[in-house]
Amino acid sequence: MARKELDSLHDALYVLACAVDDTQRDLDDSPDDPQELRRMLKWLLESARPLRDYEMSAPGVIGE
Repeated sequence: MARKELDSLHDALYVLACAVDDTQRDLDDSPDDPQELRRMLKWLLESARPLRDYEMSAPGVIGE
């Protein structure tokens, strides 16, 4: 895994962790507004998609 790929993966994990924390905090405030719940879900999904779609490059073959 190239350093650039590792950095990209780390960044995506950080964004997802922030989204989870934000969503948990917002849910703890017991939102009653459906629009607010929709906003939270949208943020969580947007943060998760890069990890769902993440593809690592194939490792090089020894001797290439």
